[in-house]
Amino acid sequence: MAHLTQRRPQNASGDFYVDSTCIDCDTCRWMAKDVFHRAGEQSAVYHQPENETERLRAMQALLSCPTASIGTVEKPKDIKVAQQSFPILVEDNVYHCGYHSEASYAAASYLIVRPEGNILVDSPRFAAPLVKRLEEMGGIRYMYLTHRDDVADHQKFQQHFGCERILHKDDITSGTRDVEIQLSDTEPMQFAPDLLIIPVPGHSKGHTVLLSNNKFLFTGDHLAWSESWKQLVAFRDYCWYSYAEQIKSMEKLAAYSFEWVLPGHGRRYHADRETMGQLLQQCLVWMKSQ
Repeated sequence: MAHLTQRRPQNASGDFYVDSTCIDCDTCRWMAKDVFHRAGEQSAVYHQPENETERLRAMQALLSCPTASIGTVEKPKDIKVAQQSFPILVEDNVYHCGYHSEASYAAASYLIVRPEGNILVDSPRFAAPLVKRLEEMGGIRYMYLTHRDDVADHQKFQQHFGCERILHKDDITSGTRDVEIQLSDTEPMQFAPDLLIIPVPGHSKGHTVLLSNNKFLFTGDHLAWSESWKQLVAFRDYCWYSYAEQIKSMEKLAAYSFEWVLPGHGRRYHADRETMGQLLQQCLVWMKSQ
């Protein structure tokens, strides 16, 4: 938990604060952008919550901080309200799980609610309040892992829910060798009528992305929105396999239509299909110029 003795001096005076254990993961800054910002190479509170909406978002960010670096001076009386707010609705049947894990360097995890069985996309922390809410929402049928980096507490979720994990064999490690469904395809695979798995080697050799209902693209570490660049980007500095292959993968991805980019790292983005297509083309031009 955060400690007042380590409170960063850059925090605005008031109840919420960030301490010096912050790892600059950006989680709080996009979850509660009206409260948190970057100060130096860490986060800080620049605006104390002034209404219920701002406070709830700040509390959600507090619970989602992977290193528990956010705290409050006063013991929060509304912690249970914030816990009950997870998973947070994105749109339609897609939810943000929160409770980011330090083991995945704060990667975001999402829940797809389906009559055929819910899907957990990448792994959040195995936090009791979240697990209880997932049980109330119908449990987990599948756990789709985009790539090797963001698996966090996958084993605990599998043991608790009995879900089948999905990961490409080229990203299997000693920690994921028991994954139930190991993909081997190099071409897109129709996992279900509403779910298409698309191999996108680049960040890692076995990276895949998941297209749900031809609308939501869960991109892991392949594609994200950059707030500073105001465009879709790939992370060249964090490409562990092949940037040249990632460009080829992005070219193939440009053939698909979707409205949401929901990454593990980086910011998520929503736009109409035409705009999204244009932004993806701009991303490709940018990648080739690097």
